[in-house]
Amino acid sequence: MSAKAKQSINFFSLTMIVVSLVIGMGIFKTPATIAAKSGTPLIFFSAWIIGGVIALFGALTYAEIGQRLPVMGGYYKVFAHCYHPGVGFTINVLILISNAASLAVVALIGADYVSDLLFGRPSGTLFNIGVASFSVGLFYIVNLLGLKTSSRTQNVLMIVKISLILLLITSLFKGVNVAPHGFNDGKVYVYNGSNGLLLLLVSLVSVFFTYGGYQQTINFGAEVSSAKTMQRGIVIGILLVLFLYLAINYTYVKVIGFDHIKNANAIGSLLFEAWFGKLGAKVFDFAMVLSVLAYVNVILMSNPRVMFAMSEDKVLPEVFQKKHAKTDALVPGLTVFAIATVLITFFGKGVDDVLSFSIFLDCLGMSTSAATLFILRRKAQGDAAVTGGLKRWTPIFAAIFVLSYAFVAVAVVIDKPYSALTAVILVAIVLVLYRLFYYKKTSQI
Repeated sequence: MSAKAKQSINFFSLTMIVVSLVIGMGIFKTPATIAAKSGTPLIFFSAWIIGGVIALFGALTYAEIGQRLPVMGGYYKVFAHCYHPGVGFTINVLILISNAASLAVVALIGADYVSDLLFGRPSGTLFNIGVASFSVGLFYIVNLLGLKTSSRTQNVLMIVKISLILLLITSLFKGVNVAPHGFNDGKVYVYNGSNGLLLLLVSLVSVFFTYGGYQQTINFGAEVSSAKTMQRGIVIGILLVLFLYLAINYTYVKVIGFDHIKNANAIGSLLFEAWFGKLGAKVFDFAMVLSVLAYVNVILMSNPRVMFAMSEDKVLPEVFQKKHAKTDALVPGLTVFAIATVLITFFGKGVDDVLSFSIFLDCLGMSTSAATLFILRRKAQGDAAVTGGLKRWTPIFAAIFVLSYAFVAVAVVIDKPYSALTAVILVAIVLVLYRLFYYKKTSQI
C-alpha cells in the first residue's frame, strides 16, 4: 500500500469529520437561547428546519467545490484561486487566529467540566490552564502520528459522542418531565401575533451558526480517497447532523417543556438526569469533556492544512510545507498552531469576547467561499469529477445558500455593529500587510 493510500480519508472518517466540525458543545446549551428568541414552538422548529435545509444546500455546494478543487487547505485555495491570493490570505489569517483563540477558550471550558467531574466544584486558573494545555498537547501528539491515526481517534470520539446524543434522545420514551435548576440571563421574546417573522429571523441567526463548521471539510480535499467520497461524506454528514439536531430539540421540548427551556441552564444535563437521576450531572460533564476533546482534535487536524496551502502560495514561510518523512504530519504548522493555542489559554476565557468579530467574518467567509462554485463552473474546472443527478440543481442551492449567509451578515451588522466594524477594520489591516510583504511574491507565481 502506498504512503498516500495509507493517509487517505475514507467515507466514514470524512462523515465523522463533518459531524465533529458542526456538533460541538452548543447543542447541549444553545437551544435554550433559541427557544427564548423564538417565542413559540412552531417558530422554534421552523428555524431549526430552515437552518437545516440551508445547511444541506451548503453541504451540496461545498461537496462540489471539494470535487472540483481537491487540494490540501481547500478553504484557503478557493479564495486564492477564484478571487486573489490576497483575499485568501486575509480571510484565512483572521480565521486561523480566531480558530486558535476559540480552541483555547473551548479547552478552558473543558477544564471546568473536568474539575466538576473529578471534584464536584470549579478549580483555579492554574488547573484550568494545565488541563487545557494537556488536551492540546495530547492531540498534538496524536496528529504527529499521521492523518490515519488522528482520523481514527476522531471516529472513536464521535461514535461515543453520537451514542450519548442518541441516549439523550431516548429519554423521550422515559415518560418523565424534568424541571430546570436555574436560568441564564437573557432576553425572552414574546410572540404578539404580528412579530412572527421577526422572531424567526432572530432565531435563524443563532441556528445558522449552530449548523456551521462543515465548510472546513474541503481542507482535506487532497487526502479524501475519491471525488465521490467527498460528496457523499459531506452530504451524509449534514443529514446526520440534521436528524440529531431535530430529534434532540424535539426531546428538549417534550421532556423539559418549551416554556421551561427558555434560557435554562445546561439543558443537556436535564436529559441525562431523566436517565441517571442525580448522576446525570456527572454524565453530562463527561459528555462535555468528550465534546471538547473531539473539537480539539479536529481543529488541530484542519488548520495546519490551511497553513500548508498558504505556504505553497508563498504567503507563509516555506517551512510550513514540510511533512514528517514517515507519517506525512504537517509538523511545522501543527507545532505553531498548538503553541499559539496554549499561549492564548493564559489570557483566559475573556478572549472569546474579543473575538466577537469572527461572527461577521464567518458569514462573510461562508457566503464568498460558496460563491466560488460559480467561478469554478464557469472555468469548467473539475467537470469530469462532478457526477450525479443533482449536478443541475447545485447552482440553485448555492445561490440560496450565498444569499442566506449574506442576509445573516447584514443581520449581524444590525445586531452587533461594532463587531462587524472591527471585522472590516481587521480585514483592511491584513490586506495592507499582504500588500506590503507578500504582493510581489504572489504576483510572480
